[in-house]
Amino acid sequence: MARWDYMTSDEIGAMIAAGRDLAVIPVGATEQHGPHLAAGCDTVSAASLAERACERADILVLPALAYGCSLGHTSAWPGTLSLHPTTLTKVAVELGRWAVANGLSKLLFLSGHGTNDAPLRSAILQLRYEFPAARFATMGLWDISPRVGELYFRDGADIHANRGETSILLHLFPEMVRMDKAHDVPDVTPGTHFSYAMPATTPTGVVGAPSQSSAADGAAMVETIVTDLADWLIAALAEPWPTVPPGPNPHSDTKDM
Repeated sequence: MARWDYMTSDEIGAMIAAGRDLAVIPVGATEQHGPHLAAGCDTVSAASLAERACERADILVLPALAYGCSLGHTSAWPGTLSLHPTTLTKVAVELGRWAVANGLSKLLFLSGHGTNDAPLRSAILQLRYEFPAARFATMGLWDISPRVGELYFRDGADIHANRGETSILLHLFPEMVRMDKAHDVPDVTPGTHFSYAMPATTPTGVVGAPSQSSAADGAAMVETIVTDLADWLIAALAEPWPTVPPGPNPHSDTKDM
């Protein structure tokens, strides 16, 4: 596995010099996941799935960032340690700068937590401005492909510690799950016009149907996610720059003579 923190300086440099100049930074969160899931769910999911996909695609994977933007969980339940949105943006920008300094020219921020999205997109705007010769992307685990999204959102559109997240951990890290404490909470947000902090939408910190989870369901999800992410990485590594069409010639005279 091309895991950055398990490799030596020479090994990292040789891989980048050989043209494997794309890397993935898993970005997670440390936050409450109700009474049945451990607080590190989003970090271990993003890191583990990224590692498996990068191994298949022969792509570098950087150490996971274990803190994200989790302000919406508030202090209503113990377990959340959040960065401010601007802090996460700054951290992502600084990691991006160092990635480019190491010779990487393509970088994917792979998020395991939904509200990391806006800070990471802000970071990409800054990085793209500073390094126009490099390319940057961000996506959540659920954004990898349409079929992955369908698996994540089977039990609601605004989910947390739901069937999908619980099943993945039952397969990868069963010691982080307390199924005897899993209770379903329906998603109450369909039709709303605003976004809400979690205490306004759930009494437990959970949204979804974790009671429907299983290790077998998690194994199927993991295989689908890893396959589709590996395919995305292989295609991204080979992607050429867009061909810009020629613009109008300001010196041409199209008037009839």
